[in-house]
Amino acid sequence: MKQVAVIGSGGYIGSALFEKLQKDKKYKVTGVTRDNYSYFSKRSFDIVINAAMPAKRLWAEQNPEKDFIETVRKTADLVYTWKYKKFVQISTISARSELDKVYGRNKAAAEKISLFGNNLIVRLTSTFGDTLSKGSVIDILNKQKVWVDGRSRYSFASLDFVTEWIAKNLDRTGIVEVGARNSLSLEAIAKHLKIVVPFQGKLDHQIVKNPLPEFPDAREILKYLNERIKNI
Repeated sequence: MKQVAVIGSGGYIGSALFEKLQKDKKYKVTGVTRDNYSYFSKRSFDIVINAAMPAKRLWAEQNPEKDFIETVRKTADLVYTWKYKKFVQISTISARSELDKVYGRNKAAAEKISLFGNNLIVRLTSTFGDTLSKGSVIDILNKQKVWVDGRSRYSFASLDFVTEWIAKNLDRTGIVEVGARNSLSLEAIAKHLKIVVPFQGKLDHQIVKNPLPEFPDAREILKYLNERIKNI
């Protein structure tokens, strides 16, 4: 049984991934949060998964130094001071597509620190699930201004799918982008929901590169939104 540490096990991605791994008898999973970080940093693990990087783009632009600390410096602390056989970095497609932004540059820098040996970097696009509470899709649901060009396309995939995929593919190495096999624009989502909202900002395509055959259809998010809008 492999010993696995999930850093950020209380967060959006981390909590879902922690739950998936707990169901697999191959792993004994330890959830690591700010409260117990120091204690578990002295332990040894077969796999350390970093799911703790911040996902706040606007905050990163407004607080570049703080985002650097939370993203790059804390990743470096994990990579260089923790004891493990394999390191898995949960990253974002922004590390490839948004190098003109603080958020993307810091994610890319964290990837460079992590990418060696048999390590794995998983780049995620926009996900959706019951605990989703922010982002462009939520802005559309709330009939608020969306701070990005409406033509922006995303390879939307459910949180359940991406965390299940990660849990089953920890033996992979290198960089893998995980999401849907196709993409959907924000304006198409608004049109489907019959919601009129203003879009303002630059194009921000978050499209999976080299999608795998088992990846889902991005249009699955429409079913999710149809159900969610009933409760608003």
